[in-house]
Amino acid sequence: MEIDTQTVSMPQSDAQAVFEKEFMPHLDAMYNFALRLTNDEDDAQDLVQDTCMKAFRFIDSFEPGTYAKAWLFRILKNNFINDYRKKSRGPAKVEFEWVEQSFSGDEDQEPASHADLHAETVNEMLGDEITAAIQALPVDFRMIIILCDLEEFSYEEMARILDIPIGTVRSRLHRARAILKESLAGYAKSKGYH
Repeated sequence: MEIDTQTVSMPQSDAQAVFEKEFMPHLDAMYNFALRLTNDEDDAQDLVQDTCMKAFRFIDSFEPGTYAKAWLFRILKNNFINDYRKKSRGPAKVEFEWVEQSFSGDEDQEPASHADLHAETVNEMLGDEITAAIQALPVDFRMIIILCDLEEFSYEEMARILDIPIGTVRSRLHRARAILKESLAGYAKSKGYH
């Protein structure tokens, strides 16, 4: 990954050392968060790459030794919201392989799948119904569920990441869980939970 170093005022070697020590250990968690937000592997990878580039560009504003994961997740969340707004105004994404196969007349073949082992593992652990219910949540509620119940951030950390008061964190979390409870009631009953 090529990183823009033009706005970094500390020496390149120091910035690189801080980046590797503080940020690199969180790449998998960032990807998981991005994948759960976007539900698309390519978009998740792009989101993580953009987040890393911005984190490096603004590394001077990061205090080494503080909670790097929360800082990175806040950048990722902001990038996601900005991208979400742009995409909601732009044309829908089209899978190139599907278009190519449609025009080649090869109708018996299915489009190439983009299976990601980690994404499959997460989906298997959560179950299709639970994953679908989380993905169906409005984006603000989806973020809060992912940050709290899957990434296990504290209320204070979520408030910093989302840039909202703790009371709003608690309210959104309560509402998100209520929506999930309602949408998963039938699934829970079928699994023997009452």
